[in-house]
Amino acid sequence: MKITIDLPEDVIKILNIPKGELSSELKIQIAMHFYEKGKLSFGKARQLAGLSVQEFMEKLKENQIPLKYDIEDFKEDLETIKEL
Repeated sequence: MKITIDLPEDVIKILNIPKGELSSELKIQIAMHFYEKGKLSFGKARQLAGLSVQEFMEKLKENQIPLKYDIEDFKEDLETIKEL
């Protein structure tokens, strides 16, 4: 699904994110938010962010979001590996 969001130019300037990186950075921020709130598992949040396991773990660390890895995350990761 594709979602379009209109952001005012002043908000983009305040965020100080180059326009070419804005979409990917917003996906990362959304993924981290829903991961932190428990709405997305690590695997699904990482998938939304479009990052590798290591990259997503580093983003969580940079943003002081604790890693929550439970049995459901493990099962999801096993399914992902089977699909590869």
